Amino acid sequence: MEIPDKEFNFTFARSSGAGGQNINKVNTKVTMTWDISSTKSISSFVKERFIAKYSTAVNTEGIVQIISQKHRSQPRNISDCIEKLHAMLEQVAKPPKKRINTKPTKSSIRKRITTKKNKGDIKKNRKKVDY
Repeated sequence: MEIPDKEFNFTFARSSGAGGQNINKVNTKVTMTWDISSTKSISSFVKERFIAKYSTAVNTEGIVQIISQKHRSQPRNISDCIEKLHAMLEQVAKPPKKRINTKPTKSSIRKRITTKKNKGDIKKNRKKVDY
């Protein structure tokens, strides 16, 4: 999937954490926003799966927000944001396989019944005996 660069909006801020004077004076933290609701570069099925899986990254207006402050330079953080988005899109690109219901095996049924009987016996033995 190719997404045009003009669909991305980048904002920059100062990173948090250790780094000394460099962090105090350079805006290396990158916040990338992408409007998934109006994009034409991915199909509607992929959009639906993306919004369902990554609902925390998508706000109510349909804008995806990805943040990167891993590196000490803006260009590397920009490429990191784009890589994160592509990785997210790759995970939802293929539709999930439909689950085929199967019957439980005879041994699993037998195990379940025996454990139920054992639990019942344990509870039955807890009762007080009247003389």
